[in-house]
Amino acid sequence: MGNLVWHEYARYVSLTATVYTIWAAFFGIYYRKFFWDFVHGIVRAPGGLQPAASDGIFVSIIVKAPVVQLLNMVLGFGLLALDYPLPFLKNSAIHRSFPIRIVLLLLQAFFAILYYQGTNGAIYSIIAALCYTRAQLNGEVMPEAKDNKGRGGRA
Repeated sequence: MGNLVWHEYARYVSLTATVYTIWAAFFGIYYRKFFWDFVHGIVRAPGGLQPAASDGIFVSIIVKAPVVQLLNMVLGFGLLALDYPLPFLKNSAIHRSFPIRIVLLLLQAFFAILYYQGTNGAIYSIIAALCYTRAQLNGEVMPEAKDNKGRGGRA
C-alpha cells in the first residue's frame, strides 16, 4: 500500500466542497433562510420559528438581500479556479500555496455556515482545510513546485 498524498486528497475534497457551496449559494438566493435562527428564535403559532430581534443584521444580509450567498458564490468560483486551475494560475505561486487555500476554505466555511443550504458545504470545507493543514505539516509540496526548482528565470 502506498502513502496517502494529503494535498491531492484535500484537493478532491475541496473541489467537492466548493461545487457544493456554489450550488448551495445559488439555492440560498432563491430560498433564503438564516440557519442560526433557532438559537434565539421565538416559536409563533401561525408563523413557526421567527428569528429574534438581535439577529436583525443576519436577517438583513441573508434573507432581505442575499449578500452572504453572493459573496460565497464569488469565493467559491475563486477557489474552483484555484483547485481546478485556470491556465494562467497553473504554475503560479498562488496555485502552489497551501496557506492561501486553507484561509480561503475557512472563509468559505464561515460564510456557508450562516445560511441554511450551505451547512454541508461548510463541513466539507473545514475537512478540506484540515487536510491541507496536514499536508503542510507533513512537508508536502505540489508537483509543479518540484519541476520548477533550480530553473531561475530561464525558459
